[in-house]
Amino acid sequence: MKLKISCLQLDIAFGDPSANYQSSEKLIQKASNGKPDIIVLPELWTTGYDLTRLDTIADKNAAQTIEFLKQAAQKYRVHFVGGSVANRGETGVKNTLLIINKDGKLVHQYSKLHLFKLMDEHRYLEPGVEKGLFELEKRRFAGVICYDIRFPEWIRSHTIQGAEALFVVAQWPAPRLSHWRALLIARAIENQCFVIACNRSGHDPNNQFAGHSMIIDPWGEVVAEAGENEEFLTAEIDLDHVKEIRKLIPIFEDRKPEHYK
Repeated sequence: MKLKISCLQLDIAFGDPSANYQSSEKLIQKASNGKPDIIVLPELWTTGYDLTRLDTIADKNAAQTIEFLKQAAQKYRVHFVGGSVANRGETGVKNTLLIINKDGKLVHQYSKLHLFKLMDEHRYLEPGVEKGLFELEKRRFAGVICYDIRFPEWIRSHTIQGAEALFVVAQWPAPRLSHWRALLIARAIENQCFVIACNRSGHDPNNQFAGHSMIIDPWGEVVAEAGENEEFLTAEIDLDHVKEIRKLIPIFEDRKPEHYK
């Protein structure tokens, strides 16, 4: 099964949801001209890392962002791995990934499990508890957020349940670009799955971000890679390639989980 995927590598306006909705809408419209099956947005694309003001700028129950993505999905007939949003609930704010299908239905929400203390996430955000597994077009995928890719056991817990592609949304800083590339390629190879990683571009008051959104095949080959600036990255993947690679080197059959404790 072939899917055309576009990653929107946005330059996010710090703490300005209104500006980010407007700029995202323009880039979504531009990307949609190529008729992708799935559009991917980066982490915290409505607010950036303006964590100290989340009490006032976070999206209550992610409602505004869900409605924005629903309308775009129906208008352009495209699925959204809708990046993540600062999602204000009854007990606090979570960093929540949104999956919207082309009919405008909310398919799944995943809130970031591993909070990144170097950027003070643990002070302003609550961790999630549910997995990032979801289905589109009757195929199984997984979605994770940024720091999650440093935890291979978390990623493997999704692929052993049938995920054929891993979507990663991120705000990964430029000084650790080499880690970004190495970790994503490693996750693709060790899980024999596609990795579709959408990072942001630009900077905020405290960080310069790496860009370099990537689409990687199950053999670890980079299918497409963006530069540092705002752009959209598009490539076609063939999910049937996953079965071929997993048959060639049957790592899932050869696992010995009883010895991994």
